[in-house]
Amino acid sequence: MYEPRESESDLAALGLCAEDVADENPVPVPYPENADACALFRRMATQWRAGMGGATGLDYGPVLEVMALMGVRKRDRLLTLDKIRVMEAEALTCMREAVED
Repeated sequence: MYEPRESESDLAALGLCAEDVADENPVPVPYPENADACALFRRMATQWRAGMGGATGLDYGPVLEVMALMGVRKRDRLLTLDKIRVMEAEALTCMREAVED
């Protein structure tokens, strides 16, 4: 997850500078209108329902509770849930593909 960057002195010893080792895969930043849904999805990492065949989807009870704790306005919760469901579907597809490989 987290790897410390090389220090300037370590890079200099190799004849390099920070620009020479810039991250090729920066962390994606969601559009502002998707920020709450992305933050919520990350917080739900341990809330997957699973059976003998693997994950089947998120447990929506905690999803709704955490959404409230995050301060997502009531009028925005249905749209946020819809966004979560899109991410959930893609995550399930990725999990299934990983098992098949």
